[in-house]
This record gives sequence, C-alpha cells and structure tokens, in this order.
Amino acid sequence: MKNSLVVFALLVISSSVPAQKLMDIYKKGTVRLVPDASYASGNDWNKVFATYWDTMYKTPMGNRKSLIIMPDGSVVVNHAYRNFYTKFSPSGKFEKEFGVKNSKGVQLKKVNHIAGIQDNNFYTGLDNMGNMVCFDFNGNYTKTLKLNYMTRQMIPLPNSKIAVVGWVIWATKFRDFVCIVDFSTNEEKVIWEHYTERCDENKQCKLFHYNYFFKERGAFSISTMPFTSTIGLSSPPQIATAGNKLIVALPGEGKILAYDLSGKLMETSAINWATKYVSVEEQKEIHKKYMDKFKGVDKPFFANWVSEEENKLAYETILKQMEADLTKIKDPIPIPTFSTIIKDSDGNLLFFEFPKEENNNKFNVWVYENGGKFVCQSSFVCDDYNLEINPSKMVFHKGYIYGLQHAKSATGVPLRLVRFKVSN
Repeated sequence: MKNSLVVFALLVISSSVPAQKLMDIYKKGTVRLVPDASYASGNDWNKVFATYWDTMYKTPMGNRKSLIIMPDGSVVVNHAYRNFYTKFSPSGKFEKEFGVKNSKGVQLKKVNHIAGIQDNNFYTGLDNMGNMVCFDFNGNYTKTLKLNYMTRQMIPLPNSKIAVVGWVIWATKFRDFVCIVDFSTNEEKVIWEHYTERCDENKQCKLFHYNYFFKERGAFSISTMPFTSTIGLSSPPQIATAGNKLIVALPGEGKILAYDLSGKLMETSAINWATKYVSVEEQKEIHKKYMDKFKGVDKPFFANWVSEEENKLAYETILKQMEADLTKIKDPIPIPTFSTIIKDSDGNLLFFEFPKEENNNKFNVWVYENGGKFVCQSSFVCDDYNLEINPSKMVFHKGYIYGLQHAKSATGVPLRLVRFKVSN
C-alpha cells in the first residue's frame, strides 16, 4: 500500500512540472508551434466567430479581435464594435457570449475591449470620454476609472495597480508617457515622459503618410512606409513586467528601463543589436510598389457618406502627393530596435524585431537578472497557421501559447482559437 502511495505521489509531482523550460527550447534555435488537436475541438467556428464578417463603412472589422486568459485558463475573446464578449472553457470549448450588466441587471449597450484583469475584475480599454469600465468575471459592473488621455497599452501590476502607456496631442507637440494608476483610488503617477515636435508641411517626417479631410465630415488616412506615422518613425514605449519590476522599453532609443512597482527607476540597459536602416533605394522601391497598387484602383472608394466625385478627388489628391514625395526621399530611415514584446509563462520577455521580409519573426529573449540581459535569439514557425505576432493575438499560459490565428486551409471563417505546443 505504501509503495502504491509513493508511486501516486511521484505521478502527481511529475505531472505538475513542465517537461522542459521554454528557455531551453529557445536556445536550440527555431521554435515550432504545433496545434493541440484536443483543444477547442467541436466548436463551429462559423457560428462562434460569425462576427468575423463584420464590416464598417465596407471595411472588414472581423479580425479586430483579441484574447484575455483568465486565471483558471478560460479564454475571453473581444469583438470590435460589439457589446458582448465570447468565453471559452479551459479546454477551449465555447461556453457563452456575455455582456456587462449594471446594478439593475440591464446589459450595457456599448462596451469596449477587455484590456486586462486586476483584483478579480476585468477592466476595459478607454472609450472616447476616457472611461475604463470594470466588472467581475460574471459580467457585473463594479466601477469606472477615468483617464484624461489616449492609451496605447495597459497592463496589470502585482500590487493592485495598472501601468499605462499614454499619449496626448498638444498644439505644437506630442507627449508620450508611462504612468502607474492605482486600481482602487484612480490616482496616477507619471514615471516617464517624452515630447516630440509636431511636423509642419515642410518637414520630411510628413513623407509616406497621407490624410484627406472630407468636406462633410471624417477623413481618410494611409501610410506607404512601414514603421512610420504622422510624426515620422513610430516608436512609442512598450511595457511589461519582469519579476517585481516594471520594464519600460524604448524601441527608438534602444533602451530598457527597469522600475520598481512604486515607479522608482532602478536600472537602465541597452539593447545590444545594431540599429538597422531602410536605405533610400529600398524606400523608393516600397513607395513605388504602394503607388502602383494605389493606381490599380478602378473605382476609388474611401467613405460611403460622401459622393463618388469626392472619393475620386481624395484619390487624385493623395496620388499627386505620393508622386511628389518620391522625389523627396533622400535619407535612410532608422528602424526601431523592436516591434513588440510578448512575455512568456516562464517570465522571459521576447523582443520581436521589425521584419524586412514577410513571415520573418525573429525574436530576442531577454531575462531580468543582473540588470537584465539577452540570452539567445530564435523565431516561430508553424505549418498550419499564418502567424500574427501580437500580444493581443498570442498569449502564453503554463507553457502553451494561446492564439487567435488564421488557419491556412479553412473553409468559411478562417479565424481559430488555438493552443500551440512549443517545441523544436
């Protein structure tokens, strides 16, 4: 009997310990993501993700979804411009669609995407009035926090606070900053900020970005060059946690700042791979390709609330600006040192570089020890799915990667909730 109990105890212990650390897998080279066939089996994706076919002004909205992992391994999926969320069990089985109910049990007509979990509450991204709605795991409204700026990222901290990357447009400049918001009191503390001058029409940072403001209302905006925005190079800070530290990473400067949970700067380190550039020749080639694609439009359509004539005028105006800008490309563009950060379930941070080629998702693994260091480099490959590398589409949990990804061979809705095994 004693021997039987010993064997049983050993089985329980071995089943709770990961077979292999993720770092060991990264160090061996390319990481293969293998779909777990048992996960989410039996779901009718054409029904579960029927909102994939949503459009707004004839623009597809269906892929604008993101996922949140709950403490028990359940998954909640956000749907853009919908007033409900979809919940899946820890095994990936569809459970229900649910909304947020007020104290009278009436469901709110409009809710934003769930941005994270803090103190056993979901909290949403901000609406256009700066409201962050909080509700429990059953969808019951609990409170609203208020922020008076726009946000790029919000992550929970282990001390009942939320770290926020915010930004504000001023008359002559842009302000990017990182602050810590107290989930209980709504008090805020700014720990980092940076100001960027707004460009006038004569500055080169206007290259590659085009706006057309319609006479009635609204605007159309496009960019022809990767990594650029209305203010030039797009490189706002990104945040993550590492142990009991808040990491603020600056892709434009190639720096990593480590703060304690109260917002005190502890250490600064540098990203140790060389800055890459898009040459003048590469810029012209990319710009020309986009122009050729733009010229191939038979019947310009940017907005359904304006006339065909104004859509045509918008098209002709933007094309003329593109042609003029081709002659103004004179300097190489430095590429930000990384595009996104994903934290794995062992606490490592994966810094993904900007790809120059499609499906090239090289990442550098960073570990917070002795001030932080990069340990190795790898990339993800998958035979069955077209990978979208984004922390809103790809989340680690207990050694697995949970993702909202597109199946390569699928009929109907191609989007799937999938759990990947990580191996070499």
